[in-house]
Amino acid sequence: MVLEDPKREAPSPNAAVKPANETRTGAKNTGARQSIIYLDGQFLPDSEAKVSVFDHGLLYGDGIFEGIRFYNGRVFRLEEHLNRLWDSARSICLEIPMSKKEMTEALLETIRRNEMQDGYIRQIVTRGVGNLGLNPLQCKKPSVIVIVAKIALYPEEVYRHGLTVITCATRRMNAAALNPAVKSLNYLNNVMARIEANLAGADEALMLNDAGNVAECTADNVFIIKKGQIFTPPITAGALRGITRSVAFDAAIELGYPTKEADITRHDVFTADECFLTGTAAEVIPVIKADGRSIGTGKPGPITARIIARFRELTRETGTAIYS
Repeated sequence: MVLEDPKREAPSPNAAVKPANETRTGAKNTGARQSIIYLDGQFLPDSEAKVSVFDHGLLYGDGIFEGIRFYNGRVFRLEEHLNRLWDSARSICLEIPMSKKEMTEALLETIRRNEMQDGYIRQIVTRGVGNLGLNPLQCKKPSVIVIVAKIALYPEEVYRHGLTVITCATRRMNAAALNPAVKSLNYLNNVMARIEANLAGADEALMLNDAGNVAECTADNVFIIKKGQIFTPPITAGALRGITRSVAFDAAIELGYPTKEADITRHDVFTADECFLTGTAAEVIPVIKADGRSIGTGKPGPITARIIARFRELTRETGTAIYS
C-alpha cells in the first residue's frame, strides 16, 4: 500500500483543504468503499495513497508519528497529541511542513471524508524522499500522512476480565541511544518485545530498562496499585510520556487516589494489589497476571474499574468537535 512511488507531482502538504462535500476523484469503483487518506495535500482513496520506496521513513524509520482516538464526533486530547508530534519533530531536527492549525484541519477533514464518529487516527511525518544514503540532508521535503480507521486492540471481555503479561528479555532502549519521548517510526525495539509476548501466548510484555526496572509495555504505560496508592514509572525510566497516562493521572487525583512516579521492579508488579495499562489504542485496561503470578485477587480491581469508568466518561464528553 505504501511502498511504491506514486510518480506524480505532489502538491504542498499545506495546500488548501477542500470541503468534504466536494466530489471525490480518483477512487476506483470496486464495489466496496475505500477509506480516504490525506497525503501531502491530497485526499486519496487508500488504493492510490502511496509513498516512494526512497522515502527515508521506509528506508531508515526516519520520521515520527502519533496515534489519536476520536469518540462520539470529537477528537480526544488533540492539542496534547499535536504538541507531542511537534516536540518529536524538533528533537530529530525534522521540519513539519505545515502549521498546527493546518494539520488540525487536514486531520478533521480526513475524518469527515470517511464519515466516521468513532475511530483511530495515525498521523505520520516522514523525512521524505532521498537516496539510499543515510544523510537526511538528501531529503528535500518531508511527507505528511493522515490515516483514519476503526480499531479494537482488545475485545471488550478483556477489559472486564483483564489481560496477562510476561517480562520480555528485550530491554527498553536507553534514552541516551534514542529517547523514548520521541515517537519515531523506528519501533523495532517494541516489535521485538511484542514478538516475545506472542511466542509466550501473553497479551502484552513488560519491558525493563538497563537498571532492571520496569519502563513500560510494548505499546502501553504501566501502573500498579498498592494499599490505595498508584505508582507508575517515571519518564526517566524509559517510559513514554503517554497522553492516556496523563489522563489516568488526572482521573486518579480527581477520584482521590494518591499517585506517584517511582521506579518499579518486577517484584512490585507481582505483589501489587492491582495493575493496569494505559495507551491511546488500549485506553485503560486491567492486568490480572504477570509471569504466571496472579496480581491481587486475579481479577480487575475496584480502583482500576473507577479509573476506567472516569476515562470513558471523559472520552464521551470532551474533545475537539469534528463536524461543528
